[in-house]
Amino acid sequence: MKTYHGSCHCGVVRFEADIDLSQGSIRCNCSICAKARFWPAIVQPSAFRLLSGEAELTKYQFLTKTDQHLFCKHCGIRSFGIGRSPRWGEFYAVNLSCLDDVTPDELVSIPITYLDGKNDNWETPPAEVRHL
Repeated sequence: MKTYHGSCHCGVVRFEADIDLSQGSIRCNCSICAKARFWPAIVQPSAFRLLSGEAELTKYQFLTKTDQHLFCKHCGIRSFGIGRSPRWGEFYAVNLSCLDDVTPDELVSIPITYLDGKNDNWETPPAEVRHL
């Protein structure tokens, strides 16, 4: 477990999160993850701390309106999201691309679990994942 610091592109939104990168990350083929190229690690709410920029976030929700897709109002970067699922309960999805102090070596060694959100088939990975 390590505390990582992250931010949006313009730096208005800043956070820190306790993440064990060896526990892996996800890549999903659902419409929003695929279009945004979102690459999150899932952490419990107690492991995430928003340091600045709460008032600068815009929330987008669709379909079931369960997950909160949060974007910086200024630069449009999606640093993290908040959700709830049967698999993880309440969670924060931290965009690994927004971590400021993660090394390339750490990134390339993170295990990835692929999710087939496009077909609402959360237990079986999609047949094709190379584009994710």
